[in-house]
Amino acid sequence: MAGTLEASAQRDRGSVAVPAIALRELRRDYGERPVLRGLSLELEVGATLAVIGPNGAGKSTLLRILATLLRPSAGEAEVLGAALPREAWRVRGRIGYLGHSPLLYRELSVRENLEFNARLHAVAGARERIEALLEASGLARRGDELVRNLSAGMLQRAAICRAVVHEPELLLLDEPRSHLDVGAARVVDELLGERGASGARTRVIVTHELEAGLAAASRVLALRADGSVGFTGPAAGLALPEARAIVEGAA
Repeated sequence: MAGTLEASAQRDRGSVAVPAIALRELRRDYGERPVLRGLSLELEVGATLAVIGPNGAGKSTLLRILATLLRPSAGEAEVLGAALPREAWRVRGRIGYLGHSPLLYRELSVRENLEFNARLHAVAGARERIEALLEASGLARRGDELVRNLSAGMLQRAAICRAVVHEPELLLLDEPRSHLDVGAARVVDELLGERGASGARTRVIVTHELEAGLAAASRVLALRADGSVGFTGPAAGLALPEARAIVEGAA
């Protein structure tokens, strides 16, 4: 099967749109313990994929693979037309990743962190972009505060600004509402839903908020506790009781 995704993409580029994400029999093991088992899916450009499942099902592992931070043990993965991990260098600057760690320098201010990341991605009009993000996220008055002094909620907002400062084509989000109250979550939802500089933005969102996650998504991936696929398809095809059954290990 090696090379089939790349060959298919090369054939399709002249006629049919290449999916934002294409996975074929993807597997990831930690030692002898399998975490992801035989995962296959395609996600079109501009779609939002909600990833649900119990703790330890491999949700965060999947995000790290897509973010080029972790190599799969077997199978094939293509992100934004690049085969991973071999062509990871082609897409790193086009991805925005929010993991469990904020990936911010604690001894720098919020604004300095955003300036650093903007320089890293050669963001045009960086100053205006940063000020707009600080305003939109409710951090305008905290921009010069050191990251180490921020509350958990403010830190999450700053991390989200860092993830989107370069207007990525693909957003990979691990529990983006973590540590946020209802008002802050609404602000963050708007920020993460904005269109990127190149138009439609594709999102993959790991969430434990089943009702909100299903409502916000166009497609859903539900993983069982053993890392196998319980459901993959349109969000309308998975009812809330079925989603709960998969997460709770009853399906």
